[in-house]
Amino acid sequence: MTDSPLRIDDRGAIRVITIDRPAKLNALDSATLDALHVAADAAAADPQVRVLVLTGAGPKAFVAGADIAEMSGLSPAQGRDFALRGQRMMRRFERLPKPVIAMVNGFALGGGLELAMCCHLRIAADTARLGQPEINLGLIPGFGGTQRLLRLAGRAAALELCLAGAPIDAARALQLGIVNRVVPAAELEAETMKLATQLAGAAPLALRGILDCIQVGGEAGIEEGLEYEAAQFGLVFSTEDMREGTAAFLDKRKPVFHGR
Repeated sequence: MTDSPLRIDDRGAIRVITIDRPAKLNALDSATLDALHVAADAAAADPQVRVLVLTGAGPKAFVAGADIAEMSGLSPAQGRDFALRGQRMMRRFERLPKPVIAMVNGFALGGGLELAMCCHLRIAADTARLGQPEINLGLIPGFGGTQRLLRLAGRAAALELCLAGAPIDAARALQLGIVNRVVPAAELEAETMKLATQLAGAAPLALRGILDCIQVGGEAGIEEGLEYEAAQFGLVFSTEDMREGTAAFLDKRKPVFHGR
């Protein structure tokens, strides 16, 4: 569809989802939130897709925030519904059983930072700027920003970013643990695809187990988390991929995993 807010490009086992609203700096309106949720469902159901990459169109922005023009006329009840809509979409990506990488190519502000943080890994261009500037609009983060910043960067950094509302550069985001890597802007796509290719060649069921242990087990207490990890560890012993991986190690060859 020519009017879709997304571009979807499959590169082998890697699916690249590009938010394609450059004139709006890829702002998240209701249609884009819904399209992203549909795209997440489709990727989860497609056995050919092993890794997802999320990025934004154009040279300026990953996602510059939620669509302020749409939000400005909302009632309190509509505002809550809009927040829940965004949270549901981002939770869907966060809980995908396949790795999701945010390729942060520019501004990741407000809903854009929230979208990046729901991804499992984040690679940022050295020119990227990240922040939660909602306070400057008389708003608060609504798509999970307070909660994921707290978990990624700690209480002090979460309070500073949300209360002061000033963006930070990619180097500072790396220091705070908000992004995993910072690379020169000209190398961003190549470095992101290199990581995505590495993950696409890994054992899919083991990837899923790791994601589950960290995303699900990590929300429980330590004893429950350890028990969950042990259960997942036992499950992978039932897979062909585990037999292939251990046999390849003993045979001193590269394993070939099929997700079985």
